[in-house]
Amino acid sequence: MNDHRRLGRELGIFDTDPLVGSGLPFWLPAGAAIRKAVEDYVHELERRHGYQHVNSPVLGKRELYERSGHWAHYAEDMFPPMLLGGEEFVLRPSLCPHHALIYRSRQRSHRDLPLRVAELGGMYRSELSGVLGGLTRVRAVQLNDGHVFCAPEQAAAEVSAALDLVETAHALLGVRAARYRLSLRGDGGKFVDDAAMWARAEAVLRAVLEERGRPYDEERGEGAFYGPKIDIQVADPAGRESTLSTVQVDFFQPGRFDLGYVGGGRPVMVHRSVVGSLERLVAHLIEVHGGAFPAWLAPVQAVVLPVSDAEVPAAEGLVRRCVAAGLRAELAPPARGSLGARIRAHRLVPYQLVVGPREVAAGDPPDAAPVRLRDGGQAGVVPVEELAAWSRPAF
Repeated sequence: MNDHRRLGRELGIFDTDPLVGSGLPFWLPAGAAIRKAVEDYVHELERRHGYQHVNSPVLGKRELYERSGHWAHYAEDMFPPMLLGGEEFVLRPSLCPHHALIYRSRQRSHRDLPLRVAELGGMYRSELSGVLGGLTRVRAVQLNDGHVFCAPEQAAAEVSAALDLVETAHALLGVRAARYRLSLRGDGGKFVDDAAMWARAEAVLRAVLEERGRPYDEERGEGAFYGPKIDIQVADPAGRESTLSTVQVDFFQPGRFDLGYVGGGRPVMVHRSVVGSLERLVAHLIEVHGGAFPAWLAPVQAVVLPVSDAEVPAAEGLVRRCVAAGLRAELAPPARGSLGARIRAHRLVPYQLVVGPREVAAGDPPDAAPVRLRDGGQAGVVPVEELAAWSRPAF
């Protein structure tokens, strides 16, 4: 059974150190490469679907989170305030208050709606030490977040469009949903006390799920404090569930921030995360793929293997061609062992390019080489540019 905590360290994806602290993993080169590939893919997917990307600070005044409702309903999960110049600042537990301020930074018209904004941003949760583990439960989260500000009559269509993005990304990543969950409010002060508002938001989510023909389970007490959400649940090899992606309907925060638009009333705020937090996503991908990631996602996409020392200069030139074409490529020279040993050592790399005397004779450096696939199959002699095209995500 693949455990991301063990395999992630063995593959050089992430690690931790007591001097940094529990729940604060750092990304090693292989992990940073995976993370960047996911970031680039999601950024482009969102751009193609009408999102504008923004960046916002990782902290704000306590007053901001009092306005958003986080301080009243979510303070136990937030880090304590820091006193700076007589004012209290807080590491943000969520990006939505900042995006609400971005919306209200300009006058908006009904013709501007829906306004879709997205950000890959840091947020911070004051998790207890006992629940921390690997990448799945951390204190510093890099979240693929986004918010759609739309007219009430547009909300259902925007929720459905967000689910389209989630399902598109999951298919490419090799993620399979365990189930869809409609997460509702529970009892107590954790949730905003407005039954009519909750019923209105729940009706939108139910209608979308039913129109899409998606079976779902209802669970009380799992909603956000401001509204219900559709959670896409995934399971690890041991059957333990976690939430990866989510879509939420929020009638609460637009009112708290007095959001509006000319020629209409108050917008609805649709929160959505296509792939969730990068930490939890990569943990799941490590376990799903066992380190044999799809070519577009692999930390090293191509390894160049000179047969002998005589081919090393040509192999180095081929690596440079691969890198220039956009491939993540590296050299495995004969000093690391026999050709067979080097092939086995790089068994998780999607493409293995073998450089022998024939490739040296074909060009200096060669622009193509025989490609061995990690399953042992042979792809024949493949030009570098074609190999680079194989290694890009499809949209």
